Amino acid sequence: MLLRAPPHLKKDRTIATDTFFATLARFRDALFPARTQTWLTSPQGLWTVFALIHVAALVLAGIQSLRGEGYSDTGIYRTWASIGFDETRVLGPSPWVYPILALVPMAVAFIFGNAPFFFIWVLMIAVLNALAVGKLTSWGKKRHAIPAALWWLVFTALMAWLGFARVDGLTAPVVLIALSLGVASPFLTSFILSVATWTKVWPAAVVLALFTVVRQRVQVVLAGVLVTAFVVVLALSMNSLPKLLNFLLEQGDRGMQLEATFTAPWLWLSVLGLGGAHMYMNQDINSMQVDGPGSEVMSVLMQPLLIVAALLVAALIFWALHTGKRNGGADRTALLLFGSLALVTAFVVFNKVGSPQFMVWLAPPVAVGLAHQWEAWRVPATMLIGVAVLTYLVYPLFYDALSHDNAVMAAVLTLRNLLLVVLFVWSVRQLFLMGRNPSRIPRHDAGAPLADSATAVVEQPGEEQPGEVPEHSAPAAGQKR
Repeated sequence: MLLRAPPHLKKDRTIATDTFFATLARFRDALFPARTQTWLTSPQGLWTVFALIHVAALVLAGIQSLRGEGYSDTGIYRTWASIGFDETRVLGPSPWVYPILALVPMAVAFIFGNAPFFFIWVLMIAVLNALAVGKLTSWGKKRHAIPAALWWLVFTALMAWLGFARVDGLTAPVVLIALSLGVASPFLTSFILSVATWTKVWPAAVVLALFTVVRQRVQVVLAGVLVTAFVVVLALSMNSLPKLLNFLLEQGDRGMQLEATFTAPWLWLSVLGLGGAHMYMNQDINSMQVDGPGSEVMSVLMQPLLIVAALLVAALIFWALHTGKRNGGADRTALLLFGSLALVTAFVVFNKVGSPQFMVWLAPPVAVGLAHQWEAWRVPATMLIGVAVLTYLVYPLFYDALSHDNAVMAAVLTLRNLLLVVLFVWSVRQLFLMGRNPSRIPRHDAGAPLADSATAVVEQPGEEQPGEVPEHSAPAAGQKR
């Protein structure tokens, strides 16, 4: 699934990866015959892979449900739903650690009571994933987008229950659908993202990228205001308006979570038994944290650091948009996708929480980017596969060992977090190139493979002209470099 760069694009020798990906292509060709690759990149192959992954998840969820069990946080969600989300009756984390719309799918999953809760929860995510894959590929009609959808499915499979047993698994496919609409429909894109943000706050990063990139910023704001108005009415109907922003307020007292990127110094102090650093379970929020010299100060600093990082990335997107117009043309679609990846990665890297399910946040912009321009996105796609594998090793496989100061697992976690930092730097660099030298980045908006080509516009300094739809964003199976 490699794509030869168009001859007019300048090769960036500082991070050239052709040899690495040529090796991967040879390994792929040795593993899968050309006929198999052709079938996999067909609509039948795509939906077969989708069915295998999601039927397996549903069968396992069904077995758990028959035992009256859930998995991980779904057990907490079920308890909240069973008591009507009354935090006064909860021992442990309050349901209001989530935005209010997150309570809706919990209530839906509880509609038949305790037993089938987990199965219905996984079923809802399977339906959303089907809609996301369908939108990404126009239900299999856009063959060039099928490799991107397959990448999304592989990533989902590697994340295992982290993509199915948390609220994050509901919001990731919703964000993918919104990014597939992109800059061509700013109001609808913003509306969908706003719903996702009031479910789990991280899609706000994508809203910020969208607002920075599009011309019709009023539409972005209007959609957000409409969704927020509905949320306020919902909170009033539940007599819960004072709790509406608790999901923001209840995060401030958290310490440095074990898996967070900036926890690394205290993680290793604890592993090495230095400075009195130690790991402990915060029962109030069901989170493993690390304490040590200076960790409380760092915990207080993380919130403003995250805000500053997000604002700086947004400023870089704005700079790249307007500088790019002067340096050869602004590609708003590429800016939205690279900007979304940079902002979402910032939300992970500069976050004191760092839960393993946060990794699913990173996949939607990469999947949509792959569907537009495979070669431009193959580096982060490969990194995210590595992130998914390492995350699965950390949780659930060897989390107990990690939480008991196992040095090997601490090294695995550190490597995973280093990959996240590299991913953040890579995405920021892409934004810088989009402004300084746009010709180094293959155009995304020229083909607009995920939107109506009539609405896709390639901006050049002082003029606008419609682009042409390319035949493929990724090469045919078995294609050699």
